[in-house]
Amino acid sequence: MEFETVLATVRAKKPLVQCITNFVTVNDCANILLASGGSPTMASHPLEVEEAVRNVQALVCNMGAIDQVESMILAGKEANQLGKPVILDPVGAGGTQLRREAVKRLLEEVHFTAIRGNASEIRYLAGQETIGSGVDVNDLDEINEENLPGAVVMAENVARKTGAVIAISGKIDVISDDKRSCVLRNGCATMARITGSGCMLTALIGAYGGAWDDPFLATCAAIAAMGISGEIAEEKRLRNGTGNATFRNDLIDALFNLTQEQLKQGVRYEIYKR
Repeated sequence: MEFETVLATVRAKKPLVQCITNFVTVNDCANILLASGGSPTMASHPLEVEEAVRNVQALVCNMGAIDQVESMILAGKEANQLGKPVILDPVGAGGTQLRREAVKRLLEEVHFTAIRGNASEIRYLAGQETIGSGVDVNDLDEINEENLPGAVVMAENVARKTGAVIAISGKIDVISDDKRSCVLRNGCATMARITGSGCMLTALIGAYGGAWDDPFLATCAAIAAMGISGEIAEEKRLRNGTGNATFRNDLIDALFNLTQEQLKQGVRYEIYKR
């Protein structure tokens, strides 16, 4: 797949992405969008979200902002009417009754182009038993080589159920639109040691989806770019002996400076066949 072509297209088109996201990661999401070549808008008030979404190329709804579900539904419906991609990050889905009700409403009232979550969150959407760890994936749900075939089937099933591209991010990433499934093996463990790496990835999928017509390829390319940027940042961290705070900045810098050749040569993926 031509991930590098998607990268170049994002930078050429400079998509404006509206993010309704939580206060913990709003700055990180804005900066990752800028690093990608896109631009952020964080309009989230229910009195302006419908108007704001008319001017953007994609909408990202992040359930970390659980108090903004009404805004997500208003903006999501408007984006659907306009034919603009809508990305969902089901943060903590299944963790509390509030979140169970919220994700149910969102999926009923908005059509999502792509849904990115960790394995625990996607397992909940699949109707499977899961034990989340707050907003983080539970170790028992994490994808590994042994349970990979089942994870692909789960992603395919949720994609079929929702009509969205499903992306399960973690040590191994699984992406499916039911017709096609991809396994990506980039990234590093330190990405899980900073706040907001998942939220940033979802925002990045918004930028790529706003610039590229094929949501499956856009999602795969965004996850590949983020993973390779993490590897570049980790190499620098190990070389300089720094910690996770510096790593966060180096990750954003790595994406900003990522070349088409680095993406083409560095991506490790396979089209999964059962």
